[in-house]
Amino acid sequence: MTLSLLAAFALTSFLIAIVPGPTVTVIVANSLRAGTRAGMLNIAGTQAGLVPMVLIVAAGLETVVALMADWFFVVKMLGAAYLVWLGIRLWRSGGAIGSDADVAPPRGGYFWQGVLVIWSNPKALLLLGAIVPNFVRPEAGSPFWQTVALGGTFMVVATACDAGYALLAGRAGRLLTRGRVKVVERISGTLLIGGGLWMAAMKRA
Repeated sequence: MTLSLLAAFALTSFLIAIVPGPTVTVIVANSLRAGTRAGMLNIAGTQAGLVPMVLIVAAGLETVVALMADWFFVVKMLGAAYLVWLGIRLWRSGGAIGSDADVAPPRGGYFWQGVLVIWSNPKALLLLGAIVPNFVRPEAGSPFWQTVALGGTFMVVATACDAGYALLAGRAGRLLTRGRVKVVERISGTLLIGGGLWMAAMKRA
């Protein structure tokens, strides 16, 4: 696999990762509300969730998705409902979440929230399955390991893009006065609700 091929794939990955989706809305919402660390833990969870997705693509996406299609749909709807619930909770918090006494992460922590969100969005798996095979070259060696290498490249690029969102949102949240905490909560809640509705509205995988 040549460097030029990897560079082309990295650029493609950047163009995909930089576009905000349900995952980014969760990262931004939590970074605004609870600081950059919360967003970074979300990112760690999403990247951990991407690892088995890369392995699924390497093993044969079409067969696996056909076997697990119903399961993907159920997980997607549960994840969408979870995001909407978190958003409503923020809208009803009345500024309480901005206090020092109420900055704990959701049940399971921000890391596991990130895992749930990425697996609630099977489009991420299908996207990997649609893009990665175009860069696999049979003459370059094992397709499995090429896919793993390309998937790893995508994860690195996505981590950098998501970290940028988390850093910017975390800094914006720190600059806000306590009197504007409720506004931040409303924005964060709207992002989470919007992300959940977006996820639910996606066509069945």
